[in-house]
Amino acid sequence: MYFRMLNDPANCAFTYLLADASAQQAVLIDPRVSDLPVLRALLSERDLHLAWVLRTHHHGDNHAHEILAGLGAPVIQGDSVAPGGACQDGSILPFGSELVRVIATPGHTPACLSFAWRDRLFCGDVLAVDGCPQQRRPVAPEALWDSAMQRIFTLPDETLLFFGHALRARAVSTVLEQRRWHPLFASLTRDEFLTQMAQMPDGPNVD
Repeated sequence: MYFRMLNDPANCAFTYLLADASAQQAVLIDPRVSDLPVLRALLSERDLHLAWVLRTHHHGDNHAHEILAGLGAPVIQGDSVAPGGACQDGSILPFGSELVRVIATPGHTPACLSFAWRDRLFCGDVLAVDGCPQQRRPVAPEALWDSAMQRIFTLPDETLLFFGHALRARAVSTVLEQRRWHPLFASLTRDEFLTQMAQMPDGPNVD
């Protein structure tokens, strides 16, 4: 097993590299085009072959999708799959002797995905509600609430949560922690949450 987490301090975005070192197969989650030279170097350094490129969400950046497809592995995202990929809720993506399970978690964008691996869930911006610099307010708040409550908070307490962007300056948390103390999902009713989301400004986050 090999695991690396990369962070862009400019916008607090995270990229994750998972690998079965013995089989020399790897997965990238939420790679950024600007980080491709570094990511290629990491793969080359350990002689890892890329099996999948997984994106929790995107914002209509078709050019980025095309560039990421150039890595030579299927690109999996909620509303578009590169040739050779197959993706729906519950899909299992193998790499070496390891498995990633796809979980549909719409809300931030209509087709967001989360990816479960071992005791970890890479959940993009489902819980980082206002943390994405490209989009301040979730596209589908009702679906986001359901994704958090029904798809994430029902996982075992000890499940480690890895975010697409920093959540209140946190890089990793647990299901138990977020279920009990998330500033929105733990302290508001569904109606209160939806009211607060309706009051959030549109457009990119420029704070």
